[in-house]
Amino acid sequence: MDTPRFTNDLIQESSPYLLQHAHNPVNWKPYSPKVFDLAEKENKLLVISIGYSSCHWCHVMERESFEDESVAAVMNSDFISVKIDREERPDIDQIYIQAVQLMTGSAGWPLHVVTLPDGRPVWGGTYFKKEEWIHILEQLRDLYKSDPEKMFSYAALLEKGIKEVSLITPESAKPDLEKIKVESCIEKIKEKLDHQSGGFKGSPKFMMPGNLDFLLQFASFKKDPEILEFLKLTLKKMAYGGLYDQIGGGFSRYSTDSEWHIPHFEKMLYDNALAVSLYCHAYQFFKKPYFKEIISETLSFIRKEFTSETGAFYSSLDADSINNKGNWEEGAFYVYTLEELEQVVQSDFSLFKSYYNINSKALWKEDQYVLIRTKKDEEIAEDFNLSVPVLKQKIKSWKQNLSDFRNQRKKPRLDDKILTSWNAMMLTAYVDAYMALGEKKFLNTARKNAEFILEKMMTSDFHLFRTHKNGKSRIPGFLKDYAFTIEAFIKLYEADLNEKWLQISKKLTEVAIRHFFDPDSGMFVFVSKKEPVLISPSIDYIDNVMPSPNSVMAKNLFLLSRHFQNPDYEAKAVSMLQAVVKEAQKYPSGFAGWLSLLLNLQNDFYEIAILGPEAAGFSQQLNRHYIPGKLTAGSISESELPLLKNRFRAGKTFIYVCVNNSCQQPVADIEFVIKNLKTKDFKHGTN
Repeated sequence: MDTPRFTNDLIQESSPYLLQHAHNPVNWKPYSPKVFDLAEKENKLLVISIGYSSCHWCHVMERESFEDESVAAVMNSDFISVKIDREERPDIDQIYIQAVQLMTGSAGWPLHVVTLPDGRPVWGGTYFKKEEWIHILEQLRDLYKSDPEKMFSYAALLEKGIKEVSLITPESAKPDLEKIKVESCIEKIKEKLDHQSGGFKGSPKFMMPGNLDFLLQFASFKKDPEILEFLKLTLKKMAYGGLYDQIGGGFSRYSTDSEWHIPHFEKMLYDNALAVSLYCHAYQFFKKPYFKEIISETLSFIRKEFTSETGAFYSSLDADSINNKGNWEEGAFYVYTLEELEQVVQSDFSLFKSYYNINSKALWKEDQYVLIRTKKDEEIAEDFNLSVPVLKQKIKSWKQNLSDFRNQRKKPRLDDKILTSWNAMMLTAYVDAYMALGEKKFLNTARKNAEFILEKMMTSDFHLFRTHKNGKSRIPGFLKDYAFTIEAFIKLYEADLNEKWLQISKKLTEVAIRHFFDPDSGMFVFVSKKEPVLISPSIDYIDNVMPSPNSVMAKNLFLLSRHFQNPDYEAKAVSMLQAVVKEAQKYPSGFAGWLSLLLNLQNDFYEIAILGPEAAGFSQQLNRHYIPGKLTAGSISESELPLLKNRFRAGKTFIYVCVNNSCQQPVADIEFVIKNLKTKDFKHGTN
């Protein structure tokens, strides 16, 4: 068998993940509709391989299979092979993830499907060793030659299943949201809580910030002490464990064990964005100084490792890096041998060992350790007869010395592409940090990122791009890009009272309604109706590690309905919630964002308007507190915004508190307002 000429087309791409594969002997093609035309022309099956740059097992399969000439010979002779960066093309990834879940019951990355020339899948899986991979491909090749009708029949059945997965049919009798008991959903969630180590039971263990944020909102509304204690435990355990980088700051994607000890070492922008927002809300509520440290350290990490000169944020750091033998190894940058730790720490080593648990708890493999904590500083100081300030100075010295030591190593690879939705999430995190901590530098970073999105990721008619790299923005934005950007700009408006951000949020919402809203389901589709879709339009509505774009859009519509007094926006938000609320009652852990909206609809929701020369200062004071179930609008001058119109009085600053279209008399005492909002003590009345 003659191997076709080597024509790997990935060398022309900008995605770091695709470029990692650009020198494989496999004749990779980047994804485009043209690959299906080529497959039809040559009557070949397609191999679709999907991953991302920081994915450990993607790298393993590349080394074992895609760099191997014998594997390449089979793939190049009998298949059209397509490489996809799932972060660039989440639309394609989602369709094939659903296919593999239907075929095998589970899915992950690297994700592999073999499809008919038209793109309909007939087989799928994740990671495979070289011999197994070759065997699978040869079997599929032979079956396609000997009995293609069998494959076509299976593809038709699978296509039907994929279409049904995203099918949402609104019920003729819409549920009465007032009668839904959120408490019953909470009881189901409580069954899954790990009250020993925090988080949710089992392993691997993901942070699930959306679920924890919802629990905080519920517990603050209902004064649930069990959940509040669970949240304090979880937030401490996550930050004490190896999941959190004790030296450089920032969180890994998940822990491989049930105690947050051993991380899967990749660091993603969105995980850290969502974690920062969660810790900000927790700090506002609990006022624990340790939460403030985690926020500051994580954002310091983001500034050093993920932030470009333009104010944009990069995507991820690889799980793998070069070890001292010159080989790629998971976690090599982050772990230490006992000898290395002794060499760096020296005289305080017994104290250091106790503080960071250099024992079996922190053992990564062989003689390599991560750093984890199990005790508070005060407890360790007492154990070693030290004052807390002396201990803190030692900790600061350890961190600096270990940071200097590991920075001599080869750093993990950086995926420096810029994704709109992930940037928007980090923008929101910086605004949350400004609100919680009051540090102007965080607001300035958020503004700079927002300006980048305006200039580079948005067209003059308010359409978004998905990705930016090497000075070029490309790929039309998906629903998640619109949803998270709208959310971020609403939040930024509430922080700095610059009406520009709110107006842009409204413009983006109108574009999203025009191009993504599906009147048949009452939901938003994943891909703009202007763009071609693979197999079927997809509706992403289940909240996971990342909130679903539909739940984010529903909350956006609800907030904008109040800011602009637009009843159509609220009607859409309510209808969307009604479409999923029965499923949310059965599986509440997958619907945290939706249940958060339900809480806002069922409880008094406060609209706070602040007008006058001290509006910015009053707004900042208000934002320092955890008060869910509110929105803020404000201006230092006259404004035409519905919540502000005709309320400005020159030379004076007044606060208007409204709920359910009923407003209190304006007051000038922000502390009085904060106290009564926190106790929900406002009586309904009119001004």
